[in-house]
Amino acid sequence: MAGKNDLKMILASEGVKYLESASEKVPWSAIDGKTICLFFSASWCKPCRAFTPDLVTLYNFVKDKGENLEVILVSNDRDETSYREHLKTMPWLAIPFNLNRYKRLVRLFNIDHIPALISPSSEGNSVDNDVVGMVEDYGADAFPFTTKRIRELKAMDERKQRGGVIEDLLAHSGRDYVISKDGRKILVSDLKGKTIGLYFGAHWCPPARNFTRQLNEAYTELVTILNQPFEVIFVSTDRDQEEFISNLSNMPWKAIPYEDKTRKDLKRIFNIKGIPTLILIGPDGKIIGSNGRAIISMYGAMAFPFTETRIAEIEDALREEGERLPSKVQDPKHIHELKLDMAKGYICDACRKQGRFWTFSCTVCDYDLHPTCVEETF
Repeated sequence: MAGKNDLKMILASEGVKYLESASEKVPWSAIDGKTICLFFSASWCKPCRAFTPDLVTLYNFVKDKGENLEVILVSNDRDETSYREHLKTMPWLAIPFNLNRYKRLVRLFNIDHIPALISPSSEGNSVDNDVVGMVEDYGADAFPFTTKRIRELKAMDERKQRGGVIEDLLAHSGRDYVISKDGRKILVSDLKGKTIGLYFGAHWCPPARNFTRQLNEAYTELVTILNQPFEVIFVSTDRDQEEFISNLSNMPWKAIPYEDKTRKDLKRIFNIKGIPTLILIGPDGKIIGSNGRAIISMYGAMAFPFTETRIAEIEDALREEGERLPSKVQDPKHIHELKLDMAKGYICDACRKQGRFWTFSCTVCDYDLHPTCVEETF
């Protein structure tokens, strides 16, 4: 990787006599002694437009702290007008527009996609050729983009994931609370000693809307009826603040504020790849499991406190119950033979009440009976 002085020589050999901002030409001396990043981007590139605000936030934060950082745009816009409009969205400098020069620099720095952000270092301590992902994951904390820094950040994530201190996971120096749907602030420290479900979901996702109803039923039974020490914290992936507020209005539990960076941190820490996902954390602050959605969908409130021991107890009890039931029945209420089956949920066609687990089910038509509703005849 080219060092800072090498970078000047490379660009000079490409005919770059000066840098420029959105409003003026800037001499090379303006970047002396600074950490330099080359930002390969274009206004027509949607991922570039999405990433630029993240980089602007990092740039301004780092500069305000007095760090000597400078970003230099290398534009792949199709014409100079588009390049200048793109540069207006950026507080940093740029290499004057030249498509042929862009192509040569892409080959020189092995750029195979944009946006790309590279941090040339004569000390050889940059993370890799492209640190866009690092900035997207960690924001301003990613600076100065070194291998040492990424190891530090990943170690911090691992400590939080292992758990034990709920404040480290859900709060930070600027926020020590979560919020309810009516805007009340609840201290994260008040959650100590409770079993917690971190619920990653969004209103735009139909499976998430369906699971929200299931989780709501279990939560209401556990907290309102049984007074169990359980709390759910909503980690929103809604598309905007308005959608988040609307979604939270239908939830009886708490949430991370939408504007808070902890939402993104938790998705990264727990490697959330899809929604809905429910991460279960025990009263000791340590992770019970990442399969909370399956547990709630199958067993509901009866699974509390969601430990392996409790799930094993439920499954043993269900197995013993199934062994006591006949494998098939002929009930006078239905013309076809009914066979013993297991279902997450069903409506009994005799009493019209919700059923779960064992059912006598018809394989010919849609018909289910609670085992207690069977008038058995053979």
